[in-house]
Amino acid sequence: MGGNGKFRRWKFSFHRAPSAPKNQPPQEFLCPISNSLMFDPAIVSSGQTFERACVDICKGLSFAPTLSTGSKPDFSTVIPNLALKKAILSWCSKTGSGHPSPPDNSKIESTIRSLSGSVETLEKSPKIRVSEKELLKGVAETPPILLSHAVTELNSRDLDLSSSSEESVIANTTPLLPFATRPSCFSYSSSPSTSSEFAAEEGSKNNLSSDDENFITKMRSLDVYEQEQAVIQLRKKTRTSEEARAALCSERLLVALKQLLSSRYSAVQTNAVAAMVNLSLDKGNKVRIVRAGVVPPLIDLLKSGFDESREHAAGAIFSLALEDGNKTAIGVLGALPPLLHELRSGTRRSRHDSALALYHLTLVQSNRAKVIRLGAAAALLGLLRDGDLAARVVLTVCNLAACDEGRAALLDANAVDCLVGLLRNRAEFSSESTRENCVAALHSLSDRSLRFKGLARDAGAAEVLLDVVKADSKQAREMARRILEGLRGPGPEAEEDGEVDWDAVMKGGVTHARHRVGKSSGRNSSEF
Repeated sequence: MGGNGKFRRWKFSFHRAPSAPKNQPPQEFLCPISNSLMFDPAIVSSGQTFERACVDICKGLSFAPTLSTGSKPDFSTVIPNLALKKAILSWCSKTGSGHPSPPDNSKIESTIRSLSGSVETLEKSPKIRVSEKELLKGVAETPPILLSHAVTELNSRDLDLSSSSEESVIANTTPLLPFATRPSCFSYSSSPSTSSEFAAEEGSKNNLSSDDENFITKMRSLDVYEQEQAVIQLRKKTRTSEEARAALCSERLLVALKQLLSSRYSAVQTNAVAAMVNLSLDKGNKVRIVRAGVVPPLIDLLKSGFDESREHAAGAIFSLALEDGNKTAIGVLGALPPLLHELRSGTRRSRHDSALALYHLTLVQSNRAKVIRLGAAAALLGLLRDGDLAARVVLTVCNLAACDEGRAALLDANAVDCLVGLLRNRAEFSSESTRENCVAALHSLSDRSLRFKGLARDAGAAEVLLDVVKADSKQAREMARRILEGLRGPGPEAEEDGEVDWDAVMKGGVTHARHRVGKSSGRNSSEF
C-alpha cells in the first residue's frame, strides 16, 4: 500500500530460459561422421557404429577420420547393428519424430572430403591402412612369451609353464597358466591327402616378394588344384620361418587367402586356415589379420567347416585373441557362441584351443558380460568335471568370478559346491595350477558376498580350505586363509601375531567359531 492509502501495482516480468529441444536424439543415435540420425547403423571392427553409407564412402576414399576420442576407426569388417536400429526406430515412435531418411551420398562424400583436408591428400589404399598404423604403434616390439616354440617339430606337444598373458583379474595375482601361446593345432600334421607335401624344404630361400605374388596369383586362379598347391606351399613356408610370416602377411595375400577359407574342397579349406594360423603366430600380424576381416570366415568354419578346419579355426582365434587390441573386436564379431559350442562338442585339440581362446577373450569385461548372457556359467562348471579340460576351463571361471554379474551367475549355478568338490578330489585334480585357480575362483566369489558364506558352509568348504592351507602352494594358502577369515571373522582363535588357530576351526567347525565370535561387535559376528 502506498503513502496516500492506495494500493500500488507491482509488475513482474518472467523470462523462460531456453530449454533443450524435446526431440533431441541421444548422442549414440547420431553418426560420428555425418552427425545425423542413423538410417542404417553398422558396427565396424574397431567397435564403433556409423551410418553404413559413411563407412562405404570412407572405404572407397581410403580415409579413416579421427574421432573425438583421438582414435581412428577400422572399416575392414562391417556388420549391421540391428539392435541400435531397432532402438532408434523405437525412440522415433515414442517421441513422434520422423523416422530417419536414407542418407544423401553426395552430401556425405562432400563432408568426408572436407574432413580429409583436400581430395589430393587421399592416397590410394596402402598395404596397411592409416588406422592400422596407429594401432600397430602401440604393439610391443618384443615377441610373445613362448613364440619361439612355434619352430619346434609338428608333432611336439610339450606344455610350457609360462603364462600366456600378463593380465590378471583375480585379487591382483596372475593365475597359473601352464600352456604355450601357440595353438594345439599348430603341432598337428595335415590330413593324409596332403601330408606328403610337408617334407623338409630343399635348396636356398626364394625371394619373399616374388613368393608373395606367386602365392596370390595361384590362390586367385580358377583352377582348384592351383589353389590347393598355393595354400600347401604357403603353409609349409610359414610353418618354421618367422621371417616368412612377417614378410608374406600383406593385405593382398590376406584377402586372397581369406577367400579360400570358404572353399568346399577339404584340402584347400584345411590348408588355407592352417596357413592363417601360422601367419597369426607373428605378433605384428595379429592386428593386421583381424583388420583384414578374417575373423568372420573363421567363425563360419567353427560352425560348419571340415573337422580339421574347425581345429585350425579354433587355434587361429586363440592366437589372435592373445593380442589385447583384438579381444573386443573378436567378441563383437560373434566368436563367443561357436567357441562355447566347440568347447562342448569338438575334438580334443579344438576344445583345448577354444577353452584358451575363451580365457583370453574374457579378460575383457564386455566379453565376460556376453558369456554370462549366453547362460554359459552352468556349462563351464559342468566341464570342470572333465579332467582333460578342467585346467583350461577354470581360467575362464576365474575371469567370470571377477565381475558382479559373473559372481551372481556362478553362485546361481552352484559354483561353490563344484569348486570345493574339485579341491576335495586331490587324487584326480592334483595339478598345482588347477587347484590354485580353483581357490582363486572361490576367493573372487567370496568378495563382499554374504550369500557365499551359506553356500560355503553347505559345501563343507572350511575343511577343504584348511587342507589347502596346510599342503598347497604359497599363493593358494594365502587366498584360502583370507576366505576362512571371512567365514569365521575376528575372534579369540586369532593369535597375537595375527595367525589363525586353524586347529580350533577344524575341531569346532565354522559354526563353533561363529558362536565364539558372536560376542564381538565386528562386522562378521552375525550368524549366517
